[in-house]
Amino acid sequence: MQLDTSNVLANKKVYIHTLGCKVNQYESDAMMQSLIDKGCTRGSLDEPADIYIINTCSVTNIADRKSRQMIHRMRKLSPNAIIAATGCYVQATGDELVKNGTADLIIGNNRKKDVARILSEFLTEKTISDNYIDINADPDFENLSIAFPENHTRAYIKIQDGCNNFCSYCIIPYVRGRIRSRNLKDILDEASLLAKNGVKELVLTGINVSSYSDKTEDKENDLADVIAEVAKIPGIERIRMSSVEPRVITDRFLEVISNTPKFCPHFHLSLQSACNNTLKAMNRHYTIEEYMDTVKRLRTVYDRPAITTDVIVGFPGETEADFEDTYKHLEELNLYEIHTFKYSRRNGTVAEKLPNQVDEQIKNKRSDKVLSLTATQKKAYEASFEGEKDNILVEEIIEKDGEKYFRGHTTRYILVDVPVRSINIEESESLINTLLEISL
Repeated sequence: MQLDTSNVLANKKVYIHTLGCKVNQYESDAMMQSLIDKGCTRGSLDEPADIYIINTCSVTNIADRKSRQMIHRMRKLSPNAIIAATGCYVQATGDELVKNGTADLIIGNNRKKDVARILSEFLTEKTISDNYIDINADPDFENLSIAFPENHTRAYIKIQDGCNNFCSYCIIPYVRGRIRSRNLKDILDEASLLAKNGVKELVLTGINVSSYSDKTEDKENDLADVIAEVAKIPGIERIRMSSVEPRVITDRFLEVISNTPKFCPHFHLSLQSACNNTLKAMNRHYTIEEYMDTVKRLRTVYDRPAITTDVIVGFPGETEADFEDTYKHLEELNLYEIHTFKYSRRNGTVAEKLPNQVDEQIKNKRSDKVLSLTATQKKAYEASFEGEKDNILVEEIIEKDGEKYFRGHTTRYILVDVPVRSINIEESESLINTLLEISL
């Protein structure tokens, strides 16, 4: 006899706290919508909730610690509430959080779609089933969806999960599993629903969107095909994508996106190091020469495309000469923005055990040098558009020094604040989620 758990969630106040990446945020939004569909109400940090769900991150040891701290904070905030932990930290540690009493239950990656069923089972029987699996043995894409973004004007759509790259510093392939791609039809259905509900800007996201591949009867669709098909949806005005590998920027890819006016020329092109010695030690599958050629081709197709990246300094074995090689290439690349990270040892990775770990003071010095460089390059890039026209998607109205401003991003993702008084409109709130032409 199957247990009837259909109404047990009704009127339960749920608060979901998200750590980590945009994929996690998307999955949290989808979980919340599925719980609201079951009669739950949305909670907040300002008042006690019946159920707290912490969607954890495990990209670094620091992320692990923040995940544990947040779970403890929720327990302290509401001792009698149900504390559920999900996400990558949970996938890495299994039922450790339940055994030590930190959380009441765990929900592994690729089981977030079942959050309502799992919570219903726990509330009814205090036991749960199929809430945690060996994700590396699961070939199925977890098909979550949202009807509208939570507290954002742009919406993220998860089109891919998992990674097969096994970079030596990264735990993600172990906690997200192998590459899995979403059915193109499901992507388009969700995008169409979001457009119907007023969303104008979509970001295609995943753990490694470069690897997207969906076979249909007549063809194998890749990331370029997703962009081209989403662009056909009425109401969608802008399309972006999350971080991509240099290898995805093929001639065909460039041809497709350059003929898709809705695609924004903003590329977060993964780098990590600009020194071939370090790239090899990281198990990255490209050279700095290949990366620089990709940047050159992007700049041939687009006028001043926004190219951003991530760089890790102080990777094990990175000598002063290696760092100077990276710095020299970063100067030559002249990117819009470099997100700079000091290498942090991550338990369970190859890099954790590598010799010649770099001293923290040296990491700080190298990080400061890259941060100074990227601040200069970013300022010059943004100044190059001064006096030109572009449009922003108005995201919110803010106040600075007693004056109100429309805040939004240009097509190249430059953050812009426009004085409300400069726009001749009676109801300023009506411009939120609207494309507004401006002079930079």
